[in-house]
Amino acid sequence: MPQIFHHSTNTLARVTIFGAAFLVAAALGAATLLDRSAYWTRQTEVLKQPVPFSHDHHVGGIGIDCRYCHTSVENAAFAGIPPTATCMNCHSQIWADSPTLEPVRESFRTGQPLRWARVTDLPDFVYFDHSIHVAKGIGCVECHGRIDRMPLTHMASPLQMRWCLDCHRHPEKRLRPRAEVFNAKWEPPANAEAMRAQLAEEYRVTSMTDCSTCHR
Repeated sequence: MPQIFHHSTNTLARVTIFGAAFLVAAALGAATLLDRSAYWTRQTEVLKQPVPFSHDHHVGGIGIDCRYCHTSVENAAFAGIPPTATCMNCHSQIWADSPTLEPVRESFRTGQPLRWARVTDLPDFVYFDHSIHVAKGIGCVECHGRIDRMPLTHMASPLQMRWCLDCHRHPEKRLRPRAEVFNAKWEPPANAEAMRAQLAEEYRVTSMTDCSTCHR
């Protein structure tokens, strides 16, 4: 009986099978990289705001404490967005006629709050409590990055579940004294490991990876 297939058919079949497996693996790898990239998580994206507020100027330059604007950060889940009156405490005297700040003045006159776009916005199925993180000695920069260096605010962390779990598995690596939580310029001392071990015991910090910790 004559041979139906050419001798090269077996080689072609092997190449096709291995090639398909390679392409699938490459596609999965590319999808993983894309999922973790700043492009996908939108970490570097600057959202349009009613006023171009600069943390670099207000925090890094002038030295305003985070709690002056985010008044509920120490005792509530939500850090709070400052009312227009907080802005006008200064801007009724400073840059009082600036065209850039007209939306602030109009908001103050009419009583209609400014509609800020949330930069660090978690999904609705995720529960996050600012106050407990502050109480446990987690600095603002751990999630928000060097906010004091941002002329326009952008998201500094990916905020994906794997990123949160990295911290929740070993929270002691991120601890600092409570007095330094709002200090973006704080640097750990030479004995940082021993200090953090002591803080973990003092603040009763433990690894929390149960689903109900964040999904309620």
